[in-house]
Amino acid sequence: MVLLETTRSIGYTQSPDGEHWSTPEIVVKPDSSVAGQTDVNRPTVSVVNGFYHMWFTGQSAIGSQIYYATSSDGLSWTKVAANPVIHPEQDWEKVAVMCPDVLWDPAANIFKMWYSAGEQYEPDAIGYATSPNGLQWKRPNSLPTFSSDPKHPWEKAKVTGGNVHLLDGWYIMFYIGFADVNHAGIGLARSRDGVKDWQRHPLNPILQPPGVLNPLAWDRDAIYRPAALLDDRGWSVWFNGRRSGVEQIGLAKHARRDLGFDTL
Repeated sequence: MVLLETTRSIGYTQSPDGEHWSTPEIVVKPDSSVAGQTDVNRPTVSVVNGFYHMWFTGQSAIGSQIYYATSSDGLSWTKVAANPVIHPEQDWEKVAVMCPDVLWDPAANIFKMWYSAGEQYEPDAIGYATSPNGLQWKRPNSLPTFSSDPKHPWEKAKVTGGNVHLLDGWYIMFYIGFADVNHAGIGLARSRDGVKDWQRHPLNPILQPPGVLNPLAWDRDAIYRPAALLDDRGWSVWFNGRRSGVEQIGLAKHARRDLGFDTL
């Protein structure tokens, strides 16, 4: 199952192969009674004991916040509360928290969320929070868990949009790196606890737009917003590609489980 943004709403589409998709149908719309929901977008879904949990971004002229909904089938959703479950509180979060990505940890019996925060147009860094029920969230510290590294020009401006997977004792994060606010690629990092001591992949960025080398490419300016899946064929990464103001969704594949952190 893949959830998409469409007409300022969140849609559902499905595919037998990850390449050919059904026509999206809207499953979550903005709530006109909520000041922070002019648009809804950038969802994440966790399935726990057959029940669906969605956290999504609500945006308006005043900023961005994260909301929560649940479903028994992934199609009919109920917003759990009108108020956001996470809103900007820390200084570094400025006016926007968005791009939630959530894993359920059955051993600790908690949800773990990686989210982006900072500026409204594109956030600045990635934060971390935990919750026992998906509704009340606690930030363990007042700083981002993952920030841009100016030593790497491709991500010197911002890092956002983390997509995290637990694999062989490592939290593996696909993330967006911005060279500047309009140009972005995708990188990889890993951490033992998902909170600190992140190690960047030696071959970052793993996906980068062609830029001036191919000015007519559909993904010329930015490759970002990754959503990765590991199956018995290896990794698939769906991403947004942008040229000027037009965005489309692309697919990249890596035909092995091992992502090569230790090979160089």
